[in-house]
Amino acid sequence: MPRILLIDDDEHLAPPLATYLKRFDFELAWAGRPSLGLARLRDERFDAAILDVMLPEMDGFELLRTIRQSNGPMADLPLIMLTARGELPDKVVGLELGADDYLPKPFEPRELAARLHTVLRRHRVTAATSPSVVTPPDQLCFEEISIDLARREVRRQGGIVELTGTEFELLALLASEPRKVFSRDEILNRLRGHDAELATRAVDILVSRLRRKLEPLDCIKTLRNAGYAFAGAPAVNGAK
Repeated sequence: MPRILLIDDDEHLAPPLATYLKRFDFELAWAGRPSLGLARLRDERFDAAILDVMLPEMDGFELLRTIRQSNGPMADLPLIMLTARGELPDKVVGLELGADDYLPKPFEPRELAARLHTVLRRHRVTAATSPSVVTPPDQLCFEEISIDLARREVRRQGGIVELTGTEFELLALLASEPRKVFSRDEILNRLRGHDAELATRAVDILVSRLRRKLEPLDCIKTLRNAGYAFAGAPAVNGAK
């Protein structure tokens, strides 16, 4: 039975939601504060987490960023944002920080159960299709930029480029297969998004932010009506 952690300061939400989700073979645990939620995520095994945005100590976006930038299995945990703030800008921010899905309050518990099944299924498919026999390189090296996959560090002309977790994932995805054109839908799926209406705008915004941080380099190309591709020149003799 998948274990789900709800991090929400509404103490009246967890008990009925736990009872309902049990009908769909989910075990729901609860933490009322981000610090308690982070402690449980580090000490216990969970298959996914549901984060509210309006929280004490830190808001849900900061909590999401903390989880994605952590070390260990917690960083890759499927995450759903559950909040009363359902505007498009909030959805874009959630996606950029690495949320898998976004469900505004008030919500139907049945819809939450369906979305949990979806993100868990996507997570299993991603894990199953990830290379396991051939060990990928620790670094992707090009003439003016290097990407350290193990340290999640990007260097441009010797200096470190500060990226969010999702920006790093996007750059690593494009650079892993230079010249290959990734469609917006493919990028969104690989970065854990799924909302079709949100797809184009969210990916375009993310690419725009990444390009600004990589300036003056111009290594991410737009192919009209097709998607995006990485156009960095390979480093000579593997030089970093």
